[in-house]
Parts: sequence; structure tokens; C-alpha cells
Amino acid sequence: MAHPKPGAEDIQALAEALLGLQTLEEAQAFLDDLCTPSELRAFAERFKVARLLDEGQLSYREIALRTGASTTTITRVARYLRDMPHQGYRRVLDKLKAPQAPGAG
Repeated sequence: MAHPKPGAEDIQALAEALLGLQTLEEAQAFLDDLCTPSELRAFAERFKVARLLDEGQLSYREIALRTGASTTTITRVARYLRDMPHQGYRRVLDKLKAPQAPGAG
């Protein structure tokens, strides 16, 4: 008997779980339990690539040297950052740049 793959409801439940985390420690503990070390490194690498692309100061080759990411990964992240309709990277990067309210954080 084949096991069903996670569907939209499962992905939504994961997103809701992420939204429920309130501290850096909670987020790190959840990610440590959820992901293998190699998955976490891959996520962190892609996010670093997105941050460097957003800064706009380095070439793809320089980003590859700085992060260890392949140019294929850098191109894919750049495409998602620039073209994709869900704009997940853009939303997170913009939130990180926004000034925090007094007492926040």
C-alpha cells in the first residue's frame, strides 16, 4: 500500500505551525527537529543567496564563491526572487528590512 504524499492541507498546517513560533529559540528547535542537517544547510544557503542577490552588489559567480551554492541554485533563487507570483523571498526580505516597532523583538 502506497503512502499518501503531503497535500495542500499538510503544507498549510506546517505554515500555521511556523506562524505559531514566537522566539528565535522556538524556531531553531522546530527546524532542528523538522529538518536533517543537510536540509537545514540547503535552506540556509538559499536564503543567504536571496539576501546577497537582494543587496545587488555581487555577481552570480561571486555569490557562488561566497556561499558555496551552485550557479543553478543562484539562478533559481534569482528567478523566484524576481518573477514568481507568490513572492515569498521578497516578502521575508522586505519584512527584515522594515524598521521594527518600539518594544518589538
